[in-house]
Amino acid sequence: MSDSVIEPISDTTFESAILKADKPAIVDFHASWCGPCRAVRPVYEELGAEFEDTLLITSIDVDENPQIPTNYGVKSIPTFMLFYEGEVVDRLGGAVPRTELRTLFERALAV
Repeated sequence: MSDSVIEPISDTTFESAILKADKPAIVDFHASWCGPCRAVRPVYEELGAEFEDTLLITSIDVDENPQIPTNYGVKSIPTFMLFYEGEVVDRLGGAVPRTELRTLFERALAV
């Protein structure tokens, strides 16, 4: 899978990219130095490729973009949040197993 499936966003692009998105969006809050983030990233990318036609798959580096994670109460990374129509619908924290992450993606299809 190419990295192009995962659209990186920033504090400045968050509102237009996520809150005004025309389909559900899953955001991966991560940092480059975070071991658990790196461990779960391949699974996130695989699922992103599988669901890319129906969901917006994104990521935001919490070190480079501290405003949005703070606004949404991200206390640990990785954190995955499902947004729909400008609202947080669901969230997962930590290096969750593939089955839990897949469940988040599947729930996104039901919103």
